[in-house]
Amino acid sequence: MDVPKKVEVLVIGSGPAGSSAAEHCALGGAETLVIERRPTIGVPVRCGEFMPHNEEIRSIFPDASDVQTLFDFPPSLRSISCDVMQIYSPKMRVYDVPFHGWTTYRDHFDQFLASRAEKAGARILTGIRCTGMSGNMVTTDHGVIEAKIIIGADGPLSIVARSLNLQRPADLCPAMSTIAKGKFEPIPKMYFGSIAPGGYAWIIPKNEGANVGLGYSRLYTDKHLHDFWVPFKDMLGHETGHLNGKMVPMSGPIAKTVVGDALVVGDAAGQVMPVNGGGIPIAMICGRIAGRAAANRIRKGAALDEYEREWHRQVGGQLDVAVRTKKLTRMAFGSQWRLEMAMRMLGIKRMGRAIRCKSVFL
Repeated sequence: MDVPKKVEVLVIGSGPAGSSAAEHCALGGAETLVIERRPTIGVPVRCGEFMPHNEEIRSIFPDASDVQTLFDFPPSLRSISCDVMQIYSPKMRVYDVPFHGWTTYRDHFDQFLASRAEKAGARILTGIRCTGMSGNMVTTDHGVIEAKIIIGADGPLSIVARSLNLQRPADLCPAMSTIAKGKFEPIPKMYFGSIAPGGYAWIIPKNEGANVGLGYSRLYTDKHLHDFWVPFKDMLGHETGHLNGKMVPMSGPIAKTVVGDALVVGDAAGQVMPVNGGGIPIAMICGRIAGRAAANRIRKGAALDEYEREWHRQVGGQLDVAVRTKKLTRMAFGSQWRLEMAMRMLGIKRMGRAIRCKSVFL
């Protein structure tokens, strides 16, 4: 494998944040290299594979620029569409919350974003693991790469963030997902309560089968994922495939995302909606900002702090609201009875506002 020793911009990770950053960095005229530790981009799938429709993204993040172009996907990436999601309380009370979204095939989705980055001029190398960094030198299992700008899009346990002494998200929630076989009602379902303390379990239908899984907060239990998975699988009553696990940052964005000529983006920066764990749209929005800021740094000598200011402007306010909402739920999540009562008090309208990172008190 021909791994360059020097590059202008090195992006670590080829998920939605990394590929979006690489695309817009290359479009800005910077020499861009992406390294990805997995041999095949997007494999294995480790998420619920659900995307909001563009009008929902515009509603959630009204200050995000040019949503239509950023989220322009071919029909082949879409499985089914929905106009409502069902939220289940601990006592299985059902709330039909209007929400427009679609399910995708996450492996093909990530590969599509990587192809956009390559068409823009970025180079992507797979099967290369970042093992550390010091200054502008990144150590990999294929040698050392020197970069003028480093973009860490390497997930919630980011090596880049650790090397920069940036904080780690305070609430890293274990989650797992798989594909269940059979026919499912074409409505995404979310289950709250003891089935997944501090988090939720989900059934997200697709053309064939459904993406099923759960995530929980270790703030509420000492149990392990499989302790919750077994009863949930029994409830499903469907044959399921191999489980794939991950950690989801659920405490909101970290305080600082830029150090010198390096930055972190996506899960590595905690840029995930704390109320529901949704991260793809934010990762792409922030990835685009990161790529443009890196290109401006290379071509115009602009400060990389431009990235931090701009992501705060486009999505920071909504994430702050979601963090406050999440803090309000902590008392409720500690008790099945309190959670049941809290969900009844919120009702469908306020649940919809919470999902969209809006204040529940309006």
